[in-house]
Amino acid sequence: MIDLYFSPTSNGRRALLALEECGLPYQLHRIELGRPKPDDLLKINPLGAIPAIVDSDGPGGRRIELSQSAAILLYAAQKAGRFLPADAAERARVHEWLFHVVTDVSPAGSSIYYLSNHLAERPAAAIRFFEERLARFLRNIDDRLGQVEYLAGALSVADLAAFPNYLAARSMVEKLGDLTNLHRWANQMAARPAVERMLKIG
Repeated sequence: MIDLYFSPTSNGRRALLALEECGLPYQLHRIELGRPKPDDLLKINPLGAIPAIVDSDGPGGRRIELSQSAAILLYAAQKAGRFLPADAAERARVHEWLFHVVTDVSPAGSSIYYLSNHLAERPAAAIRFFEERLARFLRNIDDRLGQVEYLAGALSVADLAAFPNYLAARSMVEKLGDLTNLHRWANQMAARPAVERMLKIG
């Protein structure tokens, strides 16, 4: 059984979706953002950040504690033997798009959120910079999805990582207005039973 420490953020949803899609049994522990973090979470991640997991049946039957949403996503995929191709070249392509999501797309969206909501004064130039950066990434993804069904070709961890970021960026997607390939992909992802379960949970 996997214990998942979760809040309904993009990172939290990424880990939750990974466990749902991989069919791994888990117990959900909801963490209230902005409140003191429970000791059991702080033992896993001293920063108190979510998501985090504890798998009592980890590699070799040993307990493993893990934080970072992309690491949890890869761990779940490897444990379940799903969403990571066996072919080395195909797997490298999956990693390329996965890391684009978690190192480019996600930080741009997070920067907009924090600059807009957690400062006494909203720095307009900085917000505009990250909005333009995120828009460029979204257009790039839309172009990619005009060539392939999923980000790396077949459904993979890259898509599971990207969908929660799409949910967070929907207002910008609508504002840009012409991302038809991204809309097609998002509707296809949203129709997956595991995604529906994730959305019901948070």
